[in-house]
Amino acid sequence: RVQLVESGGGSVQTGGSLRLSCTSTSSSTFSYMGWFRQAPGKEREGVAGIDTIDTTTIADSVKGRFTISRDHATNTLYLQMDNLQPEDTAMYYCAARNSDYDVPGVFRTLNRHNFHFWGQGIQVTVSS
Repeated sequence: RVQLVESGGGSVQTGGSLRLSCTSTSSSTFSYMGWFRQAPGKEREGVAGIDTIDTTTIADSVKGRFTISRDHATNTLYLQMDNLQPEDTAMYYCAARNSDYDVPGVFRTLNRHNFHFWGQGIQVTVSS
């Protein structure tokens, strides 16, 4: 059973930075991985995605402030969050999918329905 575990969340002031990490219990390489977030009373939204050749997709709401990356050797996913704003406050989730049809450099998604595996989530709180 694949498990994804997030770490690195916490509380920061406006303008601060945090780095989220996501490790997997699986040794296999996921065809696509991503970060999502969900604020109270809102739907879960895609923040950033990355494929096996490090092609990234970033949501407009965080473009220029958030960076997604992955360490293929350790199967670890990262989300560097800079210049955090109060509207970034949410539970952040790591997600992954495996599909033989995901063409690296072509396939990209921030649709939560396209992901097969999810972490439990980690809280990020930004105070003004």
